[in-house]
Amino acid sequence: MKIKDKKESKVQYLNAKDRNEISNSITKNWTDQAMRCYLTGCNCEECSVASGNYSFVCQMPSVIEILLEQIGPPEQNKVRKLLA
Repeated sequence: MKIKDKKESKVQYLNAKDRNEISNSITKNWTDQAMRCYLTGCNCEECSVASGNYSFVCQMPSVIEILLEQIGPPEQNKVRKLLA
């Protein structure tokens, strides 16, 4: 998976070295938002959260890396259901 250059985006990201600051609760399962981010290659221009002008730092690229390491890619049936 190719993740878009983080410097091109207006969204702030959590640095990979700060992964211990990510809540374990969001790295145990593929959420709909995580799957959407994964499917776009972390392209913030296609993200509803990024366009929402939230005041938090985006953790999703790091969350996706952790999910891929710990449980692998999302199940295809869940992806199909999300895209239906």
